Amino acid sequence: MTTSRRSFLQATAIGASLAWVGPARASRVRWQERRDLYPQGVASGDPDPHSVILWTRRPFDGDTRQVLTVEVAEDEAFQRVIAHAKVPVSSAEDWTARVLLGGLKPARIYWYRFADAEGKGSRVGRTITAPLPDDPRTVNFAFVSCQDINEGKLNAYRRMIYEDERAPAAEQLGFVLHLGDFIYEMVEYPDEVQTRYDRTIYEVARIPDGHKIGNFHIPLTVDGYRAIYKGYLLDPDLQDARARWPFVAMWDNHEFSFQGWQSVVKAGAFEQPGQSVKVAANQAWFEYIPARVRRGKRLLERFDPPTVKNVPVKEFDAHGLGTEPNNLAAINSLQGYRALRYGRHLDLIITDQHSYRSADSFGDKSLDKLVGKEYMDMFPESVMQILDGGRDFNGGNPPAVLSHNDTQVPNPQRNAPPQTILGMEQKAWFKDKLRTSTATWKIWGNSQGALDTRADPQNLPAGLTKEAWPPHTYAALSGYDYGTAWAERADIYNLVRDAKITGFAIVSGDRHSFWAGYAAAALPPAKFEPVGLSFVGGSLTSPGAMEAQEHKLPKDAPLRPLFLADRGAGAKPEWTYNMLLKHGVRSCLEYAKSFDLERARALSNPDLAPHLAFVDLGGHGYSKVRLSADEMRTEFVCIPRPIARSERPDGGDIRYRVVHTAALWKSGARPRLKTAVLEGDIGLAM
Repeated sequence: MTTSRRSFLQATAIGASLAWVGPARASRVRWQERRDLYPQGVASGDPDPHSVILWTRRPFDGDTRQVLTVEVAEDEAFQRVIAHAKVPVSSAEDWTARVLLGGLKPARIYWYRFADAEGKGSRVGRTITAPLPDDPRTVNFAFVSCQDINEGKLNAYRRMIYEDERAPAAEQLGFVLHLGDFIYEMVEYPDEVQTRYDRTIYEVARIPDGHKIGNFHIPLTVDGYRAIYKGYLLDPDLQDARARWPFVAMWDNHEFSFQGWQSVVKAGAFEQPGQSVKVAANQAWFEYIPARVRRGKRLLERFDPPTVKNVPVKEFDAHGLGTEPNNLAAINSLQGYRALRYGRHLDLIITDQHSYRSADSFGDKSLDKLVGKEYMDMFPESVMQILDGGRDFNGGNPPAVLSHNDTQVPNPQRNAPPQTILGMEQKAWFKDKLRTSTATWKIWGNSQGALDTRADPQNLPAGLTKEAWPPHTYAALSGYDYGTAWAERADIYNLVRDAKITGFAIVSGDRHSFWAGYAAAALPPAKFEPVGLSFVGGSLTSPGAMEAQEHKLPKDAPLRPLFLADRGAGAKPEWTYNMLLKHGVRSCLEYAKSFDLERARALSNPDLAPHLAFVDLGGHGYSKVRLSADEMRTEFVCIPRPIARSERPDGGDIRYRVVHTAALWKSGARPRLKTAVLEGDIGLAM
């Protein structure tokens, strides 16, 4: 079924910067490439079978409106140009151009370029349309996240491009799913701090009208966010990736605020109402990321920021959404959650994890009294589940007091709503998309990991710590993502189970590490009932847990062997933290003593992590997914720590390549994941 120009215009509701396909002819533009005049390159985004959004930035002097020309061709030489349109740019949008190109053929490669009135042109970009909803061809895409170029380089993109250019056509990527932290709003200046860990601090941007926290500068206006996007998009590897593939993007936290939620700005001790900051962050994201995003039910032609005031958010509805009008106006200024159908085999359902979430259920300072500092980041899992459940815990009868050993504190969440990350409206939309999907694979694209991060300190030998951990109780090692959102996660997973949905899988980011396993609402001693697959991709550059432990964990810490095993004689410590999450404390202590992997794994706690097949808390790189009628194949491509840019055309060495495969399971059956190491050394990741 083809789409007419009339129906396309009616469906999109975008009234400007439209281009439509016509008969093919040779280019009539005297195009001369001048990449220096288009310093942030070109990009495309959110393809469907008949259209895609094209993007560039061409700054001009002054505040006057200018016009560019966009050309789209069936060939790289532009001898078969099928679309030619005028595109306005102005200082009001920071000279960025967004073009919705319609009338394309499905599952096709197209080439595009921009030029100004004098023919001075951008680089050439390549984009790919989606296949039709009933197209049975295999789907290939990559998912990435966390590209802090202030502290690293994007060698993973260079590797991805190198391999894709040499892959058979049927195995080449159709798009790149970017799961957030496209920028980091917390910027270090090289003249103020030269290094962090063993990383060089690289110049990114200088932030006007911002705020400083320690060594970090954060933006508070749209000009500050724009400066960061412009700095990031000067990176040559990021530019090349955006010029090769259409990107499908969702923000995580750093596109707005490190620990922010709804319209509250928060970074450590710094916290303030930030309605105008949220609007500024949304505006800059809209200007620099080509995506089919909305305000309410209306696709956005231009951002048109709402006027808001920065006032405290004090009143909340029954689900934790701040009802203050400026808060609602700010978070609704851009609706990022959306779905993409890509052939017969993929419904990609993308959610926003920060704009609608409730306040931090685990942030009350009184909770610090429950566990001694010797246990580092461990916290009783049972207590966190009470906090997560809020007033609905235990059928609406949460305990008034929280206990751990002999310590007790009042339950700060006793009268609070259960934790929500999605918010009620978005969650209802998400569940409806899952329930009604007709694709073979229903992939939940979200910016935050969904696999439990837990340890079994109840199995520590007596005397290693001053205070013993209560028997038969586990510890959680993180909060604030889906790994500790038990109530909301169970609501979603129970729908998958009860509706007998097959082919459900999660791809996520944020954790700066590689994970593979099963989507399960609970772990032993509760009933372990996997309903799907769950993956977390390593960061492109951003430092992870193991890098932090290598540089910050004291040598004399009693629990150091649970995180690092020291071989001595100048050797780099091994990452037992991976083993802690997969096998437990007994395995870690044995390995740190004997370095005998077989003996260590023989002591594995089978009830600790039946949901985990693979975990590497020090991995950087990208992940590739291949979907067919009968199998999901997820490949982790891990590269060495990217602290400097590789000059090699392939982006440098590979640490390892691991593939996880699962056959499509029958309705009501359990998924089965198989993991194989294709090359390299995975260390203690399995």
